[in-house]
Amino acid sequence: MSTPTSAIFTDAVTLKPTQAEVFDVAFTATTQPCPWPKAYGGDMVAQAVVAAARTVTDGKSMHSMHSYFMRPVEIGAEVRYEIEVLRDGRGYSTRHVRGFQNGKPVYVCMASYAAGEPSGSFQATMPAGLPAPESLPTSGDYLAERSGGTMTERSKAYWSGGRSFDMRHMPGPLYLTVEGEPAAHQAIWVKPYDALRDVEGLTSEQRDTAALAYVCDYTILEPALRVLGLAWADEGLVTASLDHAMWFHRPVRMDDWLLYAQEAYSVEDGRGTAVGRFFTTDGVLVATVVQEGMIRAEGTAS
Repeated sequence: MSTPTSAIFTDAVTLKPTQAEVFDVAFTATTQPCPWPKAYGGDMVAQAVVAAARTVTDGKSMHSMHSYFMRPVEIGAEVRYEIEVLRDGRGYSTRHVRGFQNGKPVYVCMASYAAGEPSGSFQATMPAGLPAPESLPTSGDYLAERSGGTMTERSKAYWSGGRSFDMRHMPGPLYLTVEGEPAAHQAIWVKPYDALRDVEGLTSEQRDTAALAYVCDYTILEPALRVLGLAWADEGLVTASLDHAMWFHRPVRMDDWLLYAQEAYSVEDGRGTAVGRFFTTDGVLVATVVQEGMIRAEGTAS
């Protein structure tokens, strides 16, 4: 198995300028390899973050984005991102981003940027009493002697080290089984496998914002799976991201562990909704994610 690297992420968010066909500015990006029939949704989220950011030149920072995943996206193929410059004000800027593949819209989002201003301060409290990341097994360690379900050698390698980020679950991961009783919450320590490389056209702050948007989609539906007693390798399980919202509260540097605390809010009619919050090791809340996804499984109503 090759050494895990964060280059998969930085390759995903390396965009190429192209001629706009629909809106004001356009870029192309290539989705990264994964062992599923469709591309990883975080590719589109992070690529849209970068595409929009490259049109904001006055120093504002992204504070929110709202996305819809409209069609499955081919793996290893180009997506063209068209950006509409909706507004550039003194305090806020707004962008509309639409992703196209094979002539059809596959992804759409609205993104907002803020200059920032003096204000009061408050944040949610980081969960207490969790084990340190170094005390938990890596995904590779966890899967080394395990097999079963629909897991193949390719998916095992991907879970073990193919996602650019080291992710350590509390309680144990859902790759093959659900540890303990079904519960609506979990937490994950997240960190890039190695130092993030520079990305053309981005500041380090913009790159790290994109990294947070990229990694958040891997596990946000897991609390909904956990409460249903479902694991990723269960026969007949099919999931898909439907819509996604993310708020960036404070600057983040992706050079240390972040705690990703997650909780399912609802599972109904084949859809699960979950919220996640990212905290630094010293308890600073940097971002909040809410996502709804499709969940289909054998033995459940479709």
